[in-house]
Amino acid sequence: MSRPASTGAGTSASGRRLSRSAEFERVYRQGRSTANRYLVLYTFPNPSALRQRLGLSVSRKVGGAVERNRVKRLLRESFAGAEPELRPGQDIVVVARPDARELAEREGLTGIDTALTELIDRARLREDAPPEPEPGTEMET
Repeated sequence: MSRPASTGAGTSASGRRLSRSAEFERVYRQGRSTANRYLVLYTFPNPSALRQRLGLSVSRKVGGAVERNRVKRLLRESFAGAEPELRPGQDIVVVARPDARELAEREGLTGIDTALTELIDRARLREDAPPEPEPGTEMET
């Protein structure tokens, strides 16, 4: 049985999500990372992408399938809210740490949103933020 092609804008997972392990590996190895107690955010420039591509990694350390799926759903929803303000052409991987489950249970979307926003700001991914300096160069203050 073949599946119909996606027609809705933004519904295709292929253009907006990282799905192959090689794509994740490239972001992990060559990208930059920033972290807090709940999440680790890896970014890698991808000039060929017109939008950001998101990959999620939520291991069993976070919890069972129900808890992991809830954390992933909240991360996707939070990212979707921030996406219009982000600089295009980035591959982004978000890794949920075990404490992310507790945050999701305690504060829901608001908590995940706060944790992800903190990392987005620190990684300077917003369209209006100055780009991060190249390694070995100092930023003017």
